[in-house]
Amino acid sequence: MPKEKKAPRKPIGASPGTVAYVGRERSESVTISRMRYNPNGFEDLQVLKPAECLPEANPQGVTWYTVDGVHDVEVLRILGENFKLHPLVVEDIANTSQRPKLEQFDDYIFIALKMITYNSAHKGVDAEHSSIILGNGWVLSFLEDAGDVFEPVRARIRSGKGRIRKLGPDYLAYALVDAVVDGYFQVLEQVGEDVERVEEEVVSDAKPSTLRAVHHLKRELIFLRRSVWPMREIANSLIRDESPLVSHETRVFLRDLYDHTIHTIDTIETQRDIVSGMLDVYLSSVSNKMNQVMKLLTVMSSIFIPLTFVAGIYGMNFEYMPELHWVWGYPVVLAAMLTLAVSLTIFFRRKHWI
Repeated sequence: MPKEKKAPRKPIGASPGTVAYVGRERSESVTISRMRYNPNGFEDLQVLKPAECLPEANPQGVTWYTVDGVHDVEVLRILGENFKLHPLVVEDIANTSQRPKLEQFDDYIFIALKMITYNSAHKGVDAEHSSIILGNGWVLSFLEDAGDVFEPVRARIRSGKGRIRKLGPDYLAYALVDAVVDGYFQVLEQVGEDVERVEEEVVSDAKPSTLRAVHHLKRELIFLRRSVWPMREIANSLIRDESPLVSHETRVFLRDLYDHTIHTIDTIETQRDIVSGMLDVYLSSVSNKMNQVMKLLTVMSSIFIPLTFVAGIYGMNFEYMPELHWVWGYPVVLAAMLTLAVSLTIFFRRKHWI
């Protein structure tokens, strides 16, 4: 798979809080959509300009802003000023290589996480940087690309099913994070199928391409672990830390999110152990094939060595060798050599050497 072209990184020595986009080069424009809802109804998606995105002084429900694209630094700067975000938070939003983490401030909670998808074209895992900010009456979500796993959450808001429209923005933030974690299970299921396929190939027909497949799986699982492992800390912090932005009712659901995260991590660790064991199985399989070949060559050599010995005796240039002048000498020697070869073959078969 060709490497993607990267945008320039933040200049070395730049002051903290300097916003610089780090990721794939993009030319499309950033879009911002807004959805409002309360127990009585909802206002569907509206496309807004950055300057129109402002937190309400007295929110009567929940306002959810979705920003598709983090490559326009000017848009991020305006949103940061409107919602009074710390410059370091805006910097982390623009940095797509940012490690998943959670940071709490007086007026909002910032969550950076990785949205994982399975790329069936190259049998690998892709990650999309995502950020969620929980404030008083509002939620901001930032994505690298348009289209995401948040659509089921929007569908729940539109239908009014469940408790999402009855609870506050903290439950919406939980629902968004939970949707990302649910996506991990789908990816792990597909990666697990690849692990089973390669494992069967290692046992039945190990070859150089199999070793490359094992190393590819190992890299993908390391990448998955690096993306998913911090989610445990994020979920634990949301449960443990006392924040007025997270209600007691939502913390119950966050414990379920923590359990899902632990389950995901355990699955990744199990698959990593299986892939690590594949290397030993591969080496054993290759060694076993080599032993079978050497065994066959040794048996063949053992059969032909006595025949070579006999042929060597009668190939000597001595003048007085009675058998050389005997009429039946040649066929007798050939018969003896054939009998010797057959006898050795029967002996090796009884010993289960061939």
